[in-house]
Amino acid sequence: MKSMFKAALAGAGLFALAACGGADDRAADNVEANAEAMADNLEDQADMAPNETMEEALEQQADNVEDAGEAKADAIDDADDARMENRAN
Repeated sequence: MKSMFKAALAGAGLFALAACGGADDRAADNVEANAEAMADNLEDQADMAPNETMEEALEQQADNVEDAGEAKADAIDDADDARMENRAN
């Protein structure tokens, strides 16, 4: 239950970072680093899981968090690139 709360909190944090107006390379890097840290925590929990089913679920959740972080970082980079391109025009 705690891991689901942490994942939800991480998702909200990723959304909040992406929603703020100053999307730049640093923001994308921070989003991705945060997602990787959350995924690492979930993988550590998986290593201590009492059974294989829970371990696999936590590992899958870690993969999902990392994938979401990468996708959000890519979206931030794309938005920043588009903003910079619009300024050049």
